[in-house]
Amino acid sequence: MTRWAGFGADILLTSFCAVLIVLTAHRLADEGRVWTLDAITGVAMCVVAAARHRYPLGAPVAALAVSGTAAVVAMTAGLPGEPGAAAIVALMVVGCTAVRVLPPRTAVAVELLGLAVVGSGWIGALLGRQTSHTAYTVGAEGWLVAVALGFWLRHVDRRRRNAAESVRRDERLTLARELHDVVAHHVTGIVLQTQAARIAARRRQDGDGVDDLDDTLAEVEAAGGEALAAMRRVVGLLRDTDDALPTGTGPERLAELVERFDGHGPAVTLSLPEEEETRWPPEVASTVYRVVQESLTNVARHAGHARSACVEVSRCPTGITVVVDNDAPSGTQRHLHRDGFGLVGMRERVEALGGTLNAGPKPAGGWAVTATLPVSVPVPGERR
Repeated sequence: MTRWAGFGADILLTSFCAVLIVLTAHRLADEGRVWTLDAITGVAMCVVAAARHRYPLGAPVAALAVSGTAAVVAMTAGLPGEPGAAAIVALMVVGCTAVRVLPPRTAVAVELLGLAVVGSGWIGALLGRQTSHTAYTVGAEGWLVAVALGFWLRHVDRRRRNAAESVRRDERLTLARELHDVVAHHVTGIVLQTQAARIAARRRQDGDGVDDLDDTLAEVEAAGGEALAAMRRVVGLLRDTDDALPTGTGPERLAELVERFDGHGPAVTLSLPEEEETRWPPEVASTVYRVVQESLTNVARHAGHARSACVEVSRCPTGITVVVDNDAPSGTQRHLHRDGFGLVGMRERVEALGGTLNAGPKPAGGWAVTATLPVSVPVPGERR
């Protein structure tokens, strides 16, 4: 729950309890009964409930203390007092939150303390100390319901955390494989170039191959620099724990990806460069795949009125350009997510590789995502 959502929930809870306090006070006044104790108790319990997130342990202790004190005052003073609806609701909310967020032993202790307090009030009322035991029965049942709900929410939270941790482990394993592929790609090239350098060195001993040796060593140096840069880029992606890099994401995987989306939404067309132009570094290929995947996901989620979408991957002198657009009419696209797997995640991934990403509506209608990624692979025809 976000900060503002929690604040809104507290306002609703306080407003609801205030209405209950007023209604209960009117009912007691009409019956000629004392209503001040119930009103004071209800207000105090509402204040405690509003502070339950800031003081997860202090709030239930204070709520039970207020409840117990009110019961003792009502019994000893001979007042026809009973816990009001506002006090019961506030106590249930505080108890549920405490059982949900406190450490296990502390949560059990709070549960037992609450049972002791509400049980004592119920027993005292049952013994006929001038107060009805019906409200205490409702309070005891409400406390048990709140505790059960708190334990259920605690279980749900634990399952959610375990699932998130499992996803993080899987993502880190995927990134580890990606890093291995990147390093293997570049280091293999270094090994081959080093072998060529040894051959050139032997030729140099025979009085030939001086230029070849210098060129080969320069290529080894360049390959080593590329390997270090690639490792830095992939390791930099580790900071994004919400997204994992797929492995083996070449053009054939893009075709499979488009085919999957094509049958569950608008028609999708794919345009790829020539085969010799798709020899991309592994980290670049993975990012191209991720941009296309996330963009098509956004089309399916937010552009339900689109009839078609187009994926175009092209080679340019500075690198690779990826364009994913759709023809949804203006005003029909719902707001895109701004975190997680959304535009922010795509932009961070592209910028981590030194590229740029732009996304927005097209003048004629629809939405377009354009990413440009620099690559060190030369355009066909250039000499490396």
